Amino acid sequence: MNCTLCPVKCGADREKHAGACGTRGITVAKYYLHPFEEPCLSPGGKSGAIFFGGCSLRCVFCQNYELSRAKRGKEVTPRELADIFRELEDMGAENLDLVTPDHISPLLAEALSLYRPKVPVIYNSSGYAEVSALKEIAPFVDVWMPDLKFVSPALSERYTGRRDYFEAASKALSFMAEKPVVWEGGRLLSGILVRHLVLPACTADGKRALDFLHAVLPPEAPLSLMRQYVPMGEAEKYPELRRRVTDREYSRLLGYAASLGFRTVYAQDRESAEESFVPQWDF
Repeated sequence: MNCTLCPVKCGADREKHAGACGTRGITVAKYYLHPFEEPCLSPGGKSGAIFFGGCSLRCVFCQNYELSRAKRGKEVTPRELADIFRELEDMGAENLDLVTPDHISPLLAEALSLYRPKVPVIYNSSGYAEVSALKEIAPFVDVWMPDLKFVSPALSERYTGRRDYFEAASKALSFMAEKPVVWEGGRLLSGILVRHLVLPACTADGKRALDFLHAVLPPEAPLSLMRQYVPMGEAEKYPELRRRVTDREYSRLLGYAASLGFRTVYAQDRESAEESFVPQWDF
């Protein structure tokens, strides 16, 4: 069957060879209780994160570079993945955090049909997704957690090779934003939480991203402005990406989000931009 799961629509027969995402099936590089997700998802610092290999976006600055290029990861079946869901729950996970899931969403749906966790399922996406694929996995998702990385086609083409990033992501996020937002005691149990990674010299595009999000997100949906950018991956090939984000750049976007009227905005300290926060892969 020719794969059309993501906007690349590479047409690969993934039963025989890898697609543009770099994988055929499910590969897992790490699963554990991740302490650094937004507090509304895991107030106790125990997010049940599963990091999947492969990605159809492949940002040049990816902090999980080996993963996105499918250089790490152990192959597992949907049934074995369902066992991982159980194991994470038994470890005390406050949610099930599926990291980079878009290129394997039908297999994730199969695993979730074998075992449905009692904790919220988080769909931790790059935002570069097909609405048709999202509709198939939607019955198993409690909280959508997409990125909105770029609005400018020139920026997305330079840093990902995908000029159509915003065209695809805007449709995907608009679909995700339709999910009812449910809070309980400070925890987000249903709805959408969007992340925007602040990049060096990209403040103007960041403001455009916030304009779009303010227009499409429910007022009660939280926003996460991430300051954790560290030059990694192929960033050294891009002079403007060789530095961290400045205080001024980050403050400008925080202030702009406040001026638009976002009710809940998660911010990060300067200390978050350290390589020590990047997970060490197990497989």
